[in-house]
Amino acid sequence: MKSFTYERVTTPAEAVAALAKHPNAKLIAGGTNLLDHMKLQLVTPGRLIDINGTGLDKIEPTPEGGLRIGALVRNTDLAADKRIKADYAVLARAIVAGASGQLRNMATTGGNLMQRTRCPYFYDTNLPCNKRDPGSGCSAFGGYNRNHAIIGISGNCICAFPSDMSVALNVLEAVVEVMKADGSTTLIPITEFHLIPGDELPVKEFALGKDEMITAVILPKPLGGKHIYRKVRNRASYAFALVSVAAVLQPDGTGRIALGGVGTKPWRSDAGDAALHKGAKAVADALLADATPTDQNRYKLTLAERTIAAVLASVKG
Repeated sequence: MKSFTYERVTTPAEAVAALAKHPNAKLIAGGTNLLDHMKLQLVTPGRLIDINGTGLDKIEPTPEGGLRIGALVRNTDLAADKRIKADYAVLARAIVAGASGQLRNMATTGGNLMQRTRCPYFYDTNLPCNKRDPGSGCSAFGGYNRNHAIIGISGNCICAFPSDMSVALNVLEAVVEVMKADGSTTLIPITEFHLIPGDELPVKEFALGKDEMITAVILPKPLGGKHIYRKVRNRASYAFALVSVAAVLQPDGTGRIALGGVGTKPWRSDAGDAALHKGAKAVADALLADATPTDQNRYKLTLAERTIAAVLASVKG
């Protein structure tokens, strides 16, 4: 790990001001992703800005009947909150399906949204990776890509987005509250926050400027219905999804559905929601109409359909 300087801030405004002042700085809260990257020198910030004292660790009701989740709310606390378990159960279930208890105790809401890829080529500094070294190429195209994305890919990157929580937030149509460099705030729909890789380099992953920070995630008023999060992985615990399904389904057969593990971002579409009453194959076909799988990860097409089928069957059972 390379040397760096460290400072603590007490307000979000101080945090974004510090980011603007130090171009090579990074914010740190739980650090469950960032510290690993620093140890491997995947990122080498010259300064760490500790935001744990900024007071963004509360879950509060909104005037519209929803909840405002501070960016520093730990995953364990969020999943255990009675309001989340009662009214946004898909979110609680998605969080518990991710990582280990120890990591959830440290990981924050904002950090979870901004998880980086777990692609092995991103972590291997001896091999090309456009996310780590823009313009060097994507080793996964001609290498091992069984766990990679089948939709939302580009010539620059095919890695799958890892966050379970973000898939559930897409179904709930959450909004990300962001503080800009001038201290003002803006709201970004969760469906627009995560970006698919384009042809430009470096690959941009989030709709967040360099001097901006997440301050909260806002949930709309509860949807009701049955909330389901189903995750298929290589082993029963502490593994990222090969395919996951987040769904909120109503008694009349309508609802919302999103996929994880298949895309370079959480994957949801109006067409997928509209096909729910037609069955699992119709939903999978609608969601993955533009999929371009490799020979190694083509199985995700079938796995997604079967996982969706299991989710729909659980509502009838």
